[in-house]
Amino acid sequence: MNQDFTDVFVFSITTQEALANLAVALICGILIAILYRITYKGLSFSTNFVNAIIMLAMITALVIMVIGNNLARAFGLVGAMSIIRFRTAVKDTQDIMFIFFALGIGLAAGAGTYAICFVGTFFIGAAVFITSRINYAKPTNKEFLLQITGIPETLPENPFAKFIEEHCENYRLINVKSTGEADSARTEFSYYIQMTNRENSSMLTKHIKKIEGVDKVNIFMDED
Repeated sequence: MNQDFTDVFVFSITTQEALANLAVALICGILIAILYRITYKGLSFSTNFVNAIIMLAMITALVIMVIGNNLARAFGLVGAMSIIRFRTAVKDTQDIMFIFFALGIGLAAGAGTYAICFVGTFFIGAAVFITSRINYAKPTNKEFLLQITGIPETLPENPFAKFIEEHCENYRLINVKSTGEADSARTEFSYYIQMTNRENSSMLTKHIKKIEGVDKVNIFMDED
């Protein structure tokens, strides 16, 4: 079989194929964006990120069509992309998963493998939806952050253990730090606690607040 080496650098795609690839990337990108919106459990939902998922799938498909099997274009693209610096921080690890999800679907769409696009979108999407609903990874004993601020001169020795042991299954001191100036010094104690009954959180804060020298008591509860 005779094949010219220059054929490796030749890639042709018709307008109809290009439009079909972009259309498939658009459809799958919209499905991924809808899935992200349904399964999102964070605190700061971003509509821009949802739109970016759709655009990312289409742009990836476009890039794959431009590169094709052209090695020169591939190396040129790597050089061009190395100039760009992405400084946007991704706050949630699940957001990273959706970015790679959109990238993978865009790659498949750009290569014209429509079956992989749709099967991958529905299969992975179903897995994400199911795991988000059953919460199999959610710990049975959830930890909360208890922060107590007090005046060190008036606090008795080890004043919190009695009340924490009364209302918590488990606890551990993770940080002690001093705040304020010398004339208004405060000591902040931070505990990780596992409560026997979450409804008793107000009772715990009420008891600790009564201790002489305690200034503020806060329990931070992650609603995720």
